[in-house]
Amino acid sequence: MKIKINRNIFWTETFVRELIVSGVKYACISPGSRNTPLTLAFANNKKIKSFVHIDERSCAFFALGLAKVSASPVAIVCTSGTATAELYPAIIEAYQQRVPLIVCTADRPPELLDVGANQTINQNNLYKNHIRWFVDVGLPEPIARRIKHIKVLARRAVYESTVRSKGPVHLNFPFRKPFEPDALTDEVEKSLIYLADSIIIEKKYFFKEDERDVFSEKWFQEIFTDLSKSKKGLIIAGPENYNPNFHRNCVLLSEKLGFPVIADGASQLRFGLHSKENIISNFEGFLRSKYFTRKFKPDLILHFGRTITSKALDEYLESCTAKRYMINEFGDWFDPSNKAAASFAFKPYLFCQKMTEYLNRKNFKPKENGWLELFKKADAISGKIKCEVIDRAPFPNESRLVNELINLIPDNSRLMISNSMPIRDFDYFASITERRITIFNNRGASGIDGITSTALGIAAIDSTPTILLTGDLAFYHDLNGLLAANKYKIPLVTILINNNGGGIFEVLPIAKYGKVFKEYFIAPHNLNFLPFVKAYGGKFNQIKNWNEFRTVFAKALSSRQFHVLEIKTDAVRSLALRRKYWELVNNEFTMLKL
Repeated sequence: MKIKINRNIFWTETFVRELIVSGVKYACISPGSRNTPLTLAFANNKKIKSFVHIDERSCAFFALGLAKVSASPVAIVCTSGTATAELYPAIIEAYQQRVPLIVCTADRPPELLDVGANQTINQNNLYKNHIRWFVDVGLPEPIARRIKHIKVLARRAVYESTVRSKGPVHLNFPFRKPFEPDALTDEVEKSLIYLADSIIIEKKYFFKEDERDVFSEKWFQEIFTDLSKSKKGLIIAGPENYNPNFHRNCVLLSEKLGFPVIADGASQLRFGLHSKENIISNFEGFLRSKYFTRKFKPDLILHFGRTITSKALDEYLESCTAKRYMINEFGDWFDPSNKAAASFAFKPYLFCQKMTEYLNRKNFKPKENGWLELFKKADAISGKIKCEVIDRAPFPNESRLVNELINLIPDNSRLMISNSMPIRDFDYFASITERRITIFNNRGASGIDGITSTALGIAAIDSTPTILLTGDLAFYHDLNGLLAANKYKIPLVTILINNNGGGIFEVLPIAKYGKVFKEYFIAPHNLNFLPFVKAYGGKFNQIKNWNEFRTVFAKALSSRQFHVLEIKTDAVRSLALRRKYWELVNNEFTMLKL
């Protein structure tokens, strides 16, 4: 018995079903003509939740947020031509942060390439410098061998993006017309329909890392030997959304070794119910003290997670001769100073657990030399000055805003932090709390494009309170992303720091160059964001004092609407207050001579 089909629709429906069986739950789609078969395949399958975005760049960043918060691969669909290039910024970020995206670009058939056909560019491995796997799917063919192939490609896309080399993957789909389901192109045997509908039965047994005999591995023994000899070690927890067990395991390892834990603001370690006994959070203060950094140097460093945010810590590490080991899931090299000895691919939570077990087995005792207590004392001194200078600063102040916000955020909330000064101020000043806050960021490539869309993707998945802390330039760059907030009724609360331009440039040497600095670097926009937010159906408040901020923030959270709270600040005055804090800390340590 034969059945009439449209080969393009048959092809893409087979592909999408296999994605769903493999665990894909979300898709982000931008309208177009050439991607009609893909769009219909996702739209007509009720087992996947699809979000439609007119702007491809916003679409891809929204998908990035979805993938981050769901810890699962998200499909992206767009049409051919320059639309594919609009996805690239988010793909770069996903590549750098190892976020799983399955990018499905529609394309023209081979005979339309290089002949001047409309909306046609060379899409072959377009993202080759920032993609984990690429395949040109080829034109749809309703034959058994090729149907098996498209099913395997779907399975492999999920595998490549989540297991083998986690990150974005790219499948390029050329199609010939017609695209519509009722435009039938072929007659096929019913057995082919059964083949397309059948589920691939696979029995893959992936090696479980916690079953490894890591104690006997050479690299583990090398680190243990160095740890057992170390008198003054440091643990650095860089930015990362770690396995929840990492927080407890890292602190237990620090207690066993007698090492302080330098916790980046985006490491998650400053927040939650785990012990904070050895967590150092105010290091940006005392590591800017020349007296401290000259006198106190570690002899060994364990670095978990990604590249650190702190400039002072980066300069301190660069000045150290200590052996430095990096441990992260894929053995990525996060060391701009080029000082690290090695990077090992092992899950940080598991390394801390295994190393603590091994140290106990060997009856290891930490050195009683006051090293840990020294860092804890330095942290307390810097924290006291921070409280006096930053946390009591008059309104408005960019640095004080960090802890004002932390004190207001409900337990079990998500906080997305923009690049430029917001993430730096958060790293510098965010205080330790038992409140459970999950931090998100786009620190892979550290761009300010797509910040709002990423936050909206994070907020779209469920009803967990989600807050975005962002700057005016990042907000301006992604105004198109606000359409999703209105369309999908996403209750994102955005704290908008508006210093009218590129405030981060104030910290650079170029800041002394007067007029050219203001016109070409600060580049003030003088925008009133109120009409933009209103146009997208959002609520807008310009905050005038700290009490109003607290009141309006609470109302914005409870309203379950898209809400923007703007705080206008002066970048020059904010920088002056940061410098005052650092100067006071430096003076304190010079005088104390610990």
